[in-house]
Amino acid sequence: MSFLAQARPPEPFEAPGLELFRPPCLTEWDLFGVHFCLDRGVLYMFLAAAIVIVLFVVAARGGSLVPRGVRNLVESIVDFIREEIAIQVIGQEGRPWVPFLTSMFAFILVGNLFGIIPGIQFPVNGRIAIPAFLALLVWALFNVAGIRAQGAAYLKNTLFPPGVPKPIYILLTPIELISTFLVRPLTLSVRLLANMMAGHLILAIFFLGTAYLLAKPSTIPFAVPAFALSVALVGFEMLVAVLQAYIFTILTAVYIAGAVHPEH
Repeated sequence: MSFLAQARPPEPFEAPGLELFRPPCLTEWDLFGVHFCLDRGVLYMFLAAAIVIVLFVVAARGGSLVPRGVRNLVESIVDFIREEIAIQVIGQEGRPWVPFLTSMFAFILVGNLFGIIPGIQFPVNGRIAIPAFLALLVWALFNVAGIRAQGAAYLKNTLFPPGVPKPIYILLTPIELISTFLVRPLTLSVRLLANMMAGHLILAIFFLGTAYLLAKPSTIPFAVPAFALSVALVGFEMLVAVLQAYIFTILTAVYIAGAVHPEH
């Protein structure tokens, strides 16, 4: 019997599926035949949006002539987006875009910073759904802005830029078609997703490594520099969070400027 048990073929290996990467639902319900799941990612997404709304509402209600506290912070962000991104990149036509660019910058920044906040440590933009939605929103907006500014000539000016020798269009037009209408939303979303996922994984590896080194007395001396490096990486990840929000916002302004001003 023991020989037969040893000779029995092993059970086939089943690779884990996508459910391994899905956080458990905090609550779930069905509505009109559609299943809804409220997990950590969705919860923190709403929390990030709520924080941005509350900050701007509190700042708008401040009545002092000299901005202080939250109002000073919000006004600094708005001034930076208006002067350094909207007007600098788009021109005076960029003033109506300031509310949208500011809201997007603030939401992305707060969502990114969730990855380093103790007790949360979950970057909202580390899941493809939110960066992809933001990128598709930007794609739709700059195309609509281009059509409003140029009319029917928008597609022609995009695919056949004026002032270019006609034989060059054979090579240039497919490149413009792919880069403008296909690649832009992909690169916007993947850039934000990859940076936030990579930073979160690096922090997790270093802090878990520090905890592992602290578990044995012989490796405790190595845990001290590991912990110091982990703390330094938290500061670096904070810089990356701000930088990625800035890059996403300024690229949005660049795409809008290119749609509104064909000469760009």
